[in-house]
Amino acid sequence: MDEVLKIINDIKAGNIRPIYFLMGEEPYYIDKLSEYIEHNILQEHERDFNQTVLYGRDVTIEDVVGNAKRFPMMADRQVVIVKEAQELSRTIDKLESYAANPQPTTVLVLCYKYKTLDKRKKVTKVLEKAGVVFESKKLYENQVGSWLTRVLQGKKLNIDPKAAAMLVDFLGTDLSKIANELDKLAIVLPKGSTITPAIIEENIGFSKDFNPFELRKAIGERNQLKAYQIADYFAQNPKDNPIVLTVGLVFSFFSQLLQYHGLKDKNPKNVASVLKVNPFFLKDYDVALRNYPMKKVSQIVGTLRDIDVKSKGVGANALPQSDLLKEMLVKIFS
Repeated sequence: MDEVLKIINDIKAGNIRPIYFLMGEEPYYIDKLSEYIEHNILQEHERDFNQTVLYGRDVTIEDVVGNAKRFPMMADRQVVIVKEAQELSRTIDKLESYAANPQPTTVLVLCYKYKTLDKRKKVTKVLEKAGVVFESKKLYENQVGSWLTRVLQGKKLNIDPKAAAMLVDFLGTDLSKIANELDKLAIVLPKGSTITPAIIEENIGFSKDFNPFELRKAIGERNQLKAYQIADYFAQNPKDNPIVLTVGLVFSFFSQLLQYHGLKDKNPKNVASVLKVNPFFLKDYDVALRNYPMKKVSQIVGTLRDIDVKSKGVGANALPQSDLLKEMLVKIFS
């Protein structure tokens, strides 16, 4: 992310601001920026007396301000990092008076995860004027692939599109989870390697042949034999393949397919943008578009909503996962 790089490059250049308010739904960049500040503002011998880490659940805004107003000891600056600062959301407005006149020798970092400040409020404007207010937004599924590529370039590794899709299918768009798995692969793979589905299966444990991505593809192709084989594998391994996740992914696929049917402009670039999918996988959607008319797709979306409710134990008398998966496929293929 360009904004993250700009913040880091400014710090490297000595343009250090007195306040960094890091907020947003995606914790990955908040963690990365706070870690960078924690390890790079002060020299190692200065940290014992001049670096303080607080936790929002254990302190008040008054405690934070009290720590921030202290003077550094035998150093030019002190760093105060408030982790889980979202726990202070009810009183965060009290930070306004400090932000209006921050201690110039303090670098105050607030990690305000999963929430954002109202940009219309005075406290936000005062914080923006005094320092840096950074919003870490959740990536869409179609944006994770390019993020993966950038992260892996730094590790001198590559990844093929199908392997990237597998990671997103299994881990969602949680960048921290994905980054942890990439770190594991970087340890075992030589520089210059390309991460493939086989490598993911061997090192992370996802099956390259029996996973939600392959189920979705088999359904799109109306390959009933393969779809039932994968469903049977899921039924035998329910902990690794929870039905709620499976139904959710299939529902997402058919919801996107419904959108695709309704598009007037079916230019690949426009379709990929609207559906928020990697252009590499558009061929799978094209196949499904031919196999499932719009009316049938609408019926399937309704069916999947019903299966989703049953999978959560509502009105299904605790049907086993195998029965629900079979019911799903029977109704899709009928």
